[in-house]
Amino acid sequence: MAESTGTGVTDGENVPLDDTEMPLADHIEEMIKRLAIVLVVMALVSGVVFPIADDLINFIWYELLPGPMGPGAAKPRVYDPLALILARLKVSSLAGFVIALPLFVFQTYRFMRPGLYPNERRYYLAAVPTSLILAIAGVAFAFYLILPVIFTYFLQYSEGVTTIAFGLTETFGLMTLLMGFFALVFQIPLFVMLAIMMGVTSRAWLASKRLYFWGAFLGLSFLFSPDPTGMAPILVAATMITLFEGTLLLLRWTGSE
Repeated sequence: MAESTGTGVTDGENVPLDDTEMPLADHIEEMIKRLAIVLVVMALVSGVVFPIADDLINFIWYELLPGPMGPGAAKPRVYDPLALILARLKVSSLAGFVIALPLFVFQTYRFMRPGLYPNERRYYLAAVPTSLILAIAGVAFAFYLILPVIFTYFLQYSEGVTTIAFGLTETFGLMTLLMGFFALVFQIPLFVMLAIMMGVTSRAWLASKRLYFWGAFLGLSFLFSPDPTGMAPILVAATMITLFEGTLLLLRWTGSE
């Protein structure tokens, strides 16, 4: 974004302090630089977590696939020589992704800061820790509620028909993908409230277009959830719609237009 001139007019809450024109190429260059920062930090966090990835894999796996199926029944099966290293990369990347979400919000704030009014800057800065809290809440929601429901469903329709065995690559891929997806999904209230507070849209407009949003949520859920039974996409879509509608209800209760 534009660089500070140091001579911005300060008219209460109504004037951006540092807004000056910049060539489009400079905007693109800065945007790429800030996205690169996010990716680098995500990679660094993933690298820090990687040495303890085995402990995280065991914790996640046996919490979601406990022992009532019989001794050793939930033990992961490895059918690919790269399966374990890929599982380590998945769980460490999940940690990096959770940290990258609030950093992404902060970098978009830095990118847009010169053109923001003082009150908008406060909203954006408050969104950074909120994004981290929501990301952690999304991972916890998937881990403690969504994934147990999905695996219980899988086991119920498979028992008595097949011998159940869990391949590490496919099963752990589903676990980490859904936890990462829910970390992103739980950003919906933040994005909605931020857009309204900054005047990009209004609660009334979002409410009037809710069916379009519902359709988009459902489409995205089926596109990114690797579950041919349809259970995971339905749960993801229901969560997205609930978060969206809950945010609109809260805004209506607070008197927002």
